[in-house]
Amino acid sequence: MRVGLLEAMGLRPVGLRLRQALVALRGEEDVPPSRFDRSSLALLRPRLSLPMWVGRAPVPRRVIITNLYNHRQTPIEEGWSVRRHQLRDFRGRTLTYDSHNGTDFCIPLGTTILAAAPGVVVRVVSEFNRGGLKVFVDHGRGLMTSTAHLARSLVDVGQEVQRGEPIALSGYSGLDGAATFPWGVPHIHFNTWLNAEPVDPFPHDGAPSLWRTGALPMPIVGGEAEPVERSVYDPDRLERGIAACVTARSRARLAAIADLQIRAAELIAELNYYPTRFPERVSPYATVHPREARLDLPVSADDFDGVVFADAL
Repeated sequence: MRVGLLEAMGLRPVGLRLRQALVALRGEEDVPPSRFDRSSLALLRPRLSLPMWVGRAPVPRRVIITNLYNHRQTPIEEGWSVRRHQLRDFRGRTLTYDSHNGTDFCIPLGTTILAAAPGVVVRVVSEFNRGGLKVFVDHGRGLMTSTAHLARSLVDVGQEVQRGEPIALSGYSGLDGAATFPWGVPHIHFNTWLNAEPVDPFPHDGAPSLWRTGALPMPIVGGEAEPVERSVYDPDRLERGIAACVTARSRARLAAIADLQIRAAELIAELNYYPTRFPERVSPYATVHPREARLDLPVSADDFDGVVFADAL
């Protein structure tokens, strides 16, 4: 489906987006500024980006993985770093950058994004300084996914979704897309959070894969309906987690959310997008959940056949 450039980048309302961009560039009282240097230029891939911006796939029917989860993360106190100084992806290679805590799937603008597993939509938000438009789905058993850099959401908070149900259209919203246009590669940033912490869905260091198809994810083929699960939260741990937030306005916003499921999801998002606000990290889950193979690539088998790594092209 076609999306316009302004929608793909999430540039409206312009005034709000400018204020949010300044948070990333200058920082705030409780948020260090983002870090970048000459090494960040290696993230620009015009051979891939230019075809993508005009709606063409450089590799037909393949989702190109342009960045993987970094297993040598920059300390949170140093701010979000898009530098390439300390790198190790799940293969022991360097297809990532310092603070990258998800997987970047490069796909044409307007691609329909699907739920990677059955679940409940718990958050839809646009933050220009933190990944643009994002949709969060709680899959139960401590597993949550977030898809960022979207152009358009197709779901509402509280909505139950089946595996393979459309949830959004892809874009490259947020400061990343605006700052690197047209040399930055349009993609979705796909986060997997387990027990309120970001995790690598690929198998690594003895940890099993979260992908149902083994080491690599595969696009979704339509199937039978599955039970929709909701995570179980401990109200006391949830309140402890909120109380640990040192930023008064954020703490008040979280405490004012009436629905326990949504309040917990908002806390998890705040913990991970603004970690310096939490000198103590308290998971709101009632128990610790194991890694399980439950996810698929969040696109349709009608559109794609599989994935390929950018450093293999």
